[in-house]
Amino acid sequence: MEERHYDYTVILEREEDGGYHVFCPVLKGCHTQGSTIEEALERVQEAIEVYLEDLKAEGEPIPTEDILIKSVKVAA
Repeated sequence: MEERHYDYTVILEREEDGGYHVFCPVLKGCHTQGSTIEEALERVQEAIEVYLEDLKAEGEPIPTEDILIKSVKVAA
């Protein structure tokens, strides 16, 4: 069976004590962290791969992404 590839949006948040928290909004509970952006991205890619493997093993469908990210300007 041919391996399928998926594209997912991930969000990185700088942590107060250094490093980054990164998560994938489409895959609920799929998050990790890293000391650098590069490390955080590597780790989230691994986390996503494990997440998808678990879904496949359980016979669950692989989520597809339908996210629109837009900045909103507000006055305070």
